[in-house]
Amino acid sequence: MKDYHINIFFSEEDEGYIADIPDLKMCSAFGKTPAKALAEVEVAKKLWLTTARAEGKPVPKPRYRPAIYRLAS
Repeated sequence: MKDYHINIFFSEEDEGYIADIPDLKMCSAFGKTPAKALAEVEVAKKLWLTTARAEGKPVPKPRYRPAIYRLAS
């Protein structure tokens, strides 16, 4: 199965890194380093998916692709 795309970017306002998963609404995490933000969003993803399944809510398939990859194909 293809996994979900993760964006990681620096937030000057938060003075750290934000990681988010566009396919999973409101699934994001914070870390002082990119690696910490990635580790935290992996935890958030697992919890997001577990909760959605437990509540019988739909789980979207991984579809998001950054514009740079869409242009290259």
